Amino acid sequence: MDHEAVLALYDRDMREGAQPDGPDAGIERVGRVVRQVAASHGWNGVVWSDLDPASAGAVIAEQIAHYSGLGLDFEWKLYGHDLPADLGPRLAAAGFTPEAEETLMIAEVSDLVLDAEPPEGIRFLPAVDRAGVDLVADVHEKAFGTDSSRLRQQLLARLTADPDTVVAVVALAGDTPVSAARMELVPGTRFAGLWGGGTVEAWRGRGIYRALVAQRAHAAAERGYRYLQVDASSQSRPILERLGFQPLTTTTPYVYVP
Repeated sequence: MDHEAVLALYDRDMREGAQPDGPDAGIERVGRVVRQVAASHGWNGVVWSDLDPASAGAVIAEQIAHYSGLGLDFEWKLYGHDLPADLGPRLAAAGFTPEAEETLMIAEVSDLVLDAEPPEGIRFLPAVDRAGVDLVADVHEKAFGTDSSRLRQQLLARLTADPDTVVAVVALAGDTPVSAARMELVPGTRFAGLWGGGTVEAWRGRGIYRALVAQRAHAAAERGYRYLQVDASSQSRPILERLGFQPLTTTTPYVYVP
């Protein structure tokens, strides 16, 4: 893989050319920024910027004023190659709080190792309706220890309005949900994104996450997508590397609460 070329393609198609991630969201291109504005239960934030030291301060202040005027928390999704080089410290000085750094990993679907099967006793169930979404959200809460009400609303809205742009899967041990994940498909691009892969603690280390990645990769290939993208935590990065994903840069959420 030509890392520089693929990262440039990702920036162009997925960030500068971003599409709304749900039926209640909109993309705004204002000056040197591309941002998403959604309902309060959706994701709000800056997905791309083209800044220099002279312009950064004013543009940051403009985004704070815009979202604060709407009464919305928002995220500045900062990538390791974004400019200026000190954009992270500038965001922190303006009142943003950085969250955990992750690694942007991308793979060509044709290069992936896709022979991972679910471990014995585990079966996969597509989540296509409210009952399936509830299972995904319940696993998310148990696996990550966070509230999943926003995920519940967003996923159900997307499955209802545009089901061809999302694939959600639950792993069941008998009738007990133990892992879940989703894939977001971006029409008109070559990228599909893997999101939300989580397994409840008692079931980790058995190959469920790996099998969920393989299952979604097969679905992406069937739909003609060339690349899979993941914002990988330190826990999932080694698994993804063994499957064939390659690290391209880092990504850090900087969150602003008015």
